[in-house]
Amino acid sequence: MGLIGTTTEQSYYSQSKSWTGDGTGGSGTLSFNVASTDFPTRPTQQGNIVVFINGIEIAKSNYSYNGTSPGDTTADSSYNLLFTSSGINSDVQETNGAPKSGLVITLKENTSTEGYGGYQHISLDDIISNFIIAYVGNEKIINRVRKADVAFHAQRALQEFSYDTFKSKKSFEVEVSTTLILPLPQDYVNYTKISFVERTTGIKRVLYPVRNTSNPRSILQDDSYDFLYDSSTGDLLESNDSNAWTRYKTSNEIDVDTTSDEDLEKKSEYLLGGRYGLTPETAQFNGSFYIDELRGNIHFSSNLSGKTIVIDYISDSLGTDAEMVVHKFAEEAMYKYLAHAILATKSNIPEYLVNRFKKESFAAKRVAKLRLSNLKSEELTQTMRNKSKIIKH
Repeated sequence: MGLIGTTTEQSYYSQSKSWTGDGTGGSGTLSFNVASTDFPTRPTQQGNIVVFINGIEIAKSNYSYNGTSPGDTTADSSYNLLFTSSGINSDVQETNGAPKSGLVITLKENTSTEGYGGYQHISLDDIISNFIIAYVGNEKIINRVRKADVAFHAQRALQEFSYDTFKSKKSFEVEVSTTLILPLPQDYVNYTKISFVERTTGIKRVLYPVRNTSNPRSILQDDSYDFLYDSSTGDLLESNDSNAWTRYKTSNEIDVDTTSDEDLEKKSEYLLGGRYGLTPETAQFNGSFYIDELRGNIHFSSNLSGKTIVIDYISDSLGTDAEMVVHKFAEEAMYKYLAHAILATKSNIPEYLVNRFKKESFAAKRVAKLRLSNLKSEELTQTMRNKSKIIKH
């Protein structure tokens, strides 16, 4: 049984649904139903759609659309496009508002809400169901297990695979304010790259972390250097900004967007470490940052004020239901991980069986990494042509 067919190609590519009118003699069909298979996610409000008859847009006063709200269990019949006789277009409609016979009615979403490329993934719910069908039962590897246990290990597997197997696809673009402080993304686990975007080209320039400063707790002291305390709670009083952070953000950084190449060459002598003995991460003018893990903020250097910053980062894929999907290249690795995790936590399981699935899980994960590395021979060849050796293929 094929897997494609839950939605039509028309709904996938153009987010639209079409019917043919049958109006004759001033009458005809007025109501057209939008089925669950017509859109990956059906529009729910009249404001989300536009309607055309034979390529002519119809005024919204001439029809109604009563889609249900997301999560509503109302029958599909409630998703109806209903034409009325109010303000008809006589060129394409009968007197009662019905589209004329043979003309094509097209309902189209007016905003792009669907995500493409979903076929490459399988949902975590399907992974759990498939695992129970294939691995659990009489005369199978696992004779009995609760679905809740499988779901727990599946979520743990999704977290582990997100860290070092799945491709990192999370990104966060924002403009840096004059405070030079940016909160970490809500589902942030670790970053892979932080860059600023050039104003003219849109090219991302990599920023490197500063390892020799931080934003520590700044304890207030009196003239005798004794600590100051809150009179009601007894807690230490702290300054909003530490001296280390204040001095770092006001340091004289070079703006690479506005400085000429000649000036950059002259100013390179003032880079951290001087002209000689430079380390690669400091031998650039792009700017720098450090992450205040305690407060969950990213601190940027002064030349990045007003710049557009892009944070490419890793999440654990458990932030939203839509994220809880597995690439099909890693599907088998998920099953092997689940089998090993469940067998390793059950009692009276032979050790050789646990070790067997441990090895199979490791091997399947390695295969998944190779598949997801996305190496293309022609792209690799083209890149290597820039090197000293001639590549034949």
